[in-house]
Amino acid sequence: MKNQNSKPDCPRSRVDSFSTINEKPVDDISLQFFYNPHTITLLLTSIGAVIYFAFVRDTDNVENNIWSGILCCCFFFLIVSVLAFPNGPFTRPHPALWRVVFGMSVLYLLGCLFILFQNYHTVKNILYWFDPKLKNFHIDMDKEYGVNCSDITVERVWNHVDVFALGHFLGWMFKAILIRHMGILWAISVMWEITELAFAHLLPNFIECWWDALVLDVLVCNGLGIWCGLKICNILEMREYKWVSITDIHSTTEKLKELYFNLPLKAGLR
Repeated sequence: MKNQNSKPDCPRSRVDSFSTINEKPVDDISLQFFYNPHTITLLLTSIGAVIYFAFVRDTDNVENNIWSGILCCCFFFLIVSVLAFPNGPFTRPHPALWRVVFGMSVLYLLGCLFILFQNYHTVKNILYWFDPKLKNFHIDMDKEYGVNCSDITVERVWNHVDVFALGHFLGWMFKAILIRHMGILWAISVMWEITELAFAHLLPNFIECWWDALVLDVLVCNGLGIWCGLKICNILEMREYKWVSITDIHSTTEKLKELYFNLPLKAGLR
């Protein structure tokens, strides 16, 4: 029986919630080997593979050495992620998979932080080094963006319904299936349009008229995708995520603890 006098928003309950989700048992195990701890075996195998490839490969090409070193660091970081990162709320097909996904997201965050301190020219050279084909990449502009915004006709609006509009719809439909919260989805949708305005000087197709960004993208494509995604969740009777708003927590200390315990889990599942 649950104690009626317990406070669900107290710090202790958040600790218990994190531990319960992170240590949630997996039922109906068919391959017991993959659910037994093999920490030492995995670590020794990884170290052996790293040492082997470090000493048997050709080391005369400096660029190949740098690229191999980066891949090795990412590989070993993901191995450490499997061993040390929390399970999270997902158990299928295996918690180790979601630890790897969590590790990849951390690597992506670190990459974004590194890029934040570089200038535009340096970032372009880094991308060219990763993929030299990007030097010849360009966007085929089959229509004019952000031109004569006061000239609004049905034909012109229809001409802007292109592959990007389809991408908006499908992307937000899948985001709705993943996030399952109307308010968060609309907030991210609006913030993305603000991001397009901020980086319009980098990509020409980001330069849009107000009716293209606000009406066609946010209200029509994104809104319809969000509605369809949430409708699919409703039809399939998918679990509703209980996202906890930080505004519901009054103490600054409790807000920091909420971020610490629940941010890695992405959703405050209760």
